[in-house]
Amino acid sequence: MKNYFKKFPDENGYFGEYGGSFVPEILADEMKKINDAYYSISKSHEFISELRSIRKHFQGRPTPVFYCGRLSEKYGGRIYLKREDLNHTGAHKLNHCMGEALLAKYMGKKKVIAETGAGQHGVALATAAAYFGLECEIYMGEVDIAKEHPNVIRMQLLGAKVIPVTHGLKTLKEAVDAAFEAYLKDPVNSIYCIGSVVGPHPFPMMVRDFQHVVGIEAREQFLEMTGELPDAVTACVGGGSNAMGIFAGFINDEDVSLIGVEPSGRSLKMGDHAASLSYGKSGIIHGFKTYLLQNEKGEPAPVYSIASGLDYPGSGPEHCMLKDMGRVHYTVATDKECLEAFYKLSRYEGIIPALESSHAVAYAIKYALENKHKSILVNLSGRGDKDIDFIVENYGTGEGYFD
Repeated sequence: MKNYFKKFPDENGYFGEYGGSFVPEILADEMKKINDAYYSISKSHEFISELRSIRKHFQGRPTPVFYCGRLSEKYGGRIYLKREDLNHTGAHKLNHCMGEALLAKYMGKKKVIAETGAGQHGVALATAAAYFGLECEIYMGEVDIAKEHPNVIRMQLLGAKVIPVTHGLKTLKEAVDAAFEAYLKDPVNSIYCIGSVVGPHPFPMMVRDFQHVVGIEAREQFLEMTGELPDAVTACVGGGSNAMGIFAGFINDEDVSLIGVEPSGRSLKMGDHAASLSYGKSGIIHGFKTYLLQNEKGEPAPVYSIASGLDYPGSGPEHCMLKDMGRVHYTVATDKECLEAFYKLSRYEGIIPALESSHAVAYAIKYALENKHKSILVNLSGRGDKDIDFIVENYGTGEGYFD
């Protein structure tokens, strides 16, 4: 994978056959301006220095790598966590939101617009907007507003306008639709800060680059802790920003297995899961080409996950390419496995994870059971504060989930 980051994406924003920019003409010029500004600003000493200062003094980076002693003793293997849940605002999302908002500031934009599912991206962008003094609009499906109420309050406290999305399934896909429509109305004064490694070029590249700090830190920290690299690295995958962030740090280490974990939800029946890389086929959504869950008409299929941040019918184009190349293996975890991992990490290690991240923890437990002498590093992409009301109301406090 020599010169990987110089090769991918290509100049037209493609990762192999995926990605690109399929947008209305009114947005094509704006995408080019964003692309040109990013390439210019991101190489400047001033931009890099400001972003590094923000990460250190505001976000609290670097986040630590933690060895799960009790969980490892229980299930075998050696389980480690990259603690993005300790990042300010409680998830990895602030890594790219501060970068995107800083870019918006340099471009003279007055407003940032975004979608959110679990609310973590919304909270992170609202935080960035408050930090830089920008207006902020967050589009969120009504289902997710009810499910993730603590994050809705956080966004509002930070000064963001949270706009309910009431059409379709009223979840993440519809929130993206609504945010794009709002951006189309005034692309000159606003910028759509996409919440993952999805969307038209240059956003999959930009978000990956801003999230790469997770992988850089994790690789250095793991080497310092253990004297070697992990045998495997895993992360949950919806759009896939947290996964690309940590995978990017190990992409050139061919002996390190990379595993993305998608939500298989309640069943593999259409509408019961959101595992697009595992069960989708090539299609276009929200301005880019990806593996897409589709109905018989070729339209985006309805999707579901217990984790609001993962219920999207596509995935990042870079993930699609890495799947085809065989560099990353993509697998699934069910709602039940996710819940078990949520409760186990809470009880055995005193860490309450986000439901999204719990999918990766579920895989790590399974990996540890099967590989007693190997190590696995999980990107614990977020903490579970946002989920606890929903979980306790629907599933209780964990009794019956322990062997």
